[in-house]
Amino acid sequence: MKVTFLGTNGWYDTKTGNTICILIETDKAYIVFDAGNGIYKIDNHIRSQKPIYLFISHMHLDHVTGLHIFNKFKFKQSINIIIPLSLKSTLQKLISRPITIPLNKLPFKVRVNTFDRKINAPFSIQAFKLNHPSPCWGYRLETEGKIIAYGVDTGRCKNLYLLAKNADLFIAECSYRKGEIHKGWIHLNPEQAAEVAKQAKTKKLALVHFDASRYLTFRDRQQAEKAAQVIFKNTFAARDNLKIKL
Repeated sequence: MKVTFLGTNGWYDTKTGNTICILIETDKAYIVFDAGNGIYKIDNHIRSQKPIYLFISHMHLDHVTGLHIFNKFKFKQSINIIIPLSLKSTLQKLISRPITIPLNKLPFKVRVNTFDRKINAPFSIQAFKLNHPSPCWGYRLETEGKIIAYGVDTGRCKNLYLLAKNADLFIAECSYRKGEIHKGWIHLNPEQAAEVAKQAKTKKLALVHFDASRYLTFRDRQQAEKAAQVIFKNTFAARDNLKIKL
């Protein structure tokens, strides 16, 4: 199984990265978490006709703005977009005229599915509602004997611990800098992400979704990595185009 970090920024693109998008390739499928601007690189990595599944966490623009890029793709297979039922109508309004090209006008098929229906996929996945001002979900993927947990745009909450429990890889947000906390706008700092990983007995922690206004350089990310490693040693700060194998 291969994990490619296509976008690791939160909020907006900078020289350190595009907005959030994670690609996971298994023997039987391509699985994508969120559609930030990093998704524009996805056709450089999808080289076969295995099915593509895109899971949207929530409707903040840094997680869905890449949907506007879909017209550049020439996939032979369809893309299956999976979202919570409560977000479906918002998604359909977003991907329509006059905002962008509607799904039925794209050069390949796109299907929108919701979690209230059975997902016919060659892997197991669960959705966990997280703690964020806008309704947001994290995803727990189980396939090929591995568990990958994806949780961004959230504070610490019971579901985040359940999401990350015993995961081989926990992909967690790191919007805030070391020691930074804002009660009115809930996100994680590196120490909080590390504490969740440690208590959930995660094997490896990947920090992503670095707030573009706070993490201006890769050195800033390295400082977050070091702060998290004090609590949870097996932590790394992800960068765009980083690839790892599980």
